[in-house]
Amino acid sequence: MVFFKLLLVGRLENLVSDRRLVEHCALRLDILYFLGYEVDEELPWHSTLSRTRQLYPAAVFEHLFDHVFAQCVAQGLVAGDTQAVDSAPVKANASLHRLCEKQPLKALVPRMQLAGEPDRETTSQPTAALLSTPAHVLRRVANRQAQHQLGHLGARRPKARLVSNKTHYSPADPEARISIKPGKARALNYLCSLAVDTAHGVISHVQADLADSRDSVHLPGLVTQLHQRLLAQGLPLQDLVADTNYSNGVNYALLEQGGITPWIPVFGQYKPKIEGFA
Repeated sequence: MVFFKLLLVGRLENLVSDRRLVEHCALRLDILYFLGYEVDEELPWHSTLSRTRQLYPAAVFEHLFDHVFAQCVAQGLVAGDTQAVDSAPVKANASLHRLCEKQPLKALVPRMQLAGEPDRETTSQPTAALLSTPAHVLRRVANRQAQHQLGHLGARRPKARLVSNKTHYSPADPEARISIKPGKARALNYLCSLAVDTAHGVISHVQADLADSRDSVHLPGLVTQLHQRLLAQGLPLQDLVADTNYSNGVNYALLEQGGITPWIPVFGQYKPKIEGFA
């Protein structure tokens, strides 16, 4: 129970580091009361949180979310008919300064392997560490980086380097992706998508995806899981509100086939009505 309470505190206080989370909780009397700890009682080590998080599969956290969501429905806090969807980058617990270059795929030489012998060709490197990008894409990235090095601010610094998701990865978190949002610095992030019930602002669905992908790609899976959760509580989904990042023909057709009205602006300069034209 203490582990899940600490995760909730980390989410509410926007703390992604387990070490900072434990230090922060030790200084807050209200959080200690919430955790059931005395002032002079020592909190769990940050490494304990990391190891415990790896022990539980994702299904445990999803079951906990469904249980809390069902309690919100029982209290009349969820209407279910109208859901608002949006996404935001979430900073990964990794550093841009420790990125490593991806290694090219090496041709495997066939060899004889005895029955029961462990496969020695299986690499210990994660999939993200292997360079699988086509050659023409790599040439395009190299040309773009060469242009940036000529007039880009900070390009002449000794430690300056241009990195890309196609050529670099994070050894601390291989699934983290380099992304940038207008007005904010470039960082290693995840893409967090949220669905919120418009009645009282209760979060009805949350998921994390790779930060180098578009919002519109994840809408079909998001709607499917969201619809199933609402139907399990006897709540039909009727309207879906989202911004233009979720706009494409596939999503419009999917929502209309499911009887859901998409309140999603069309991407681009298209206007359904022209002023002054009858």
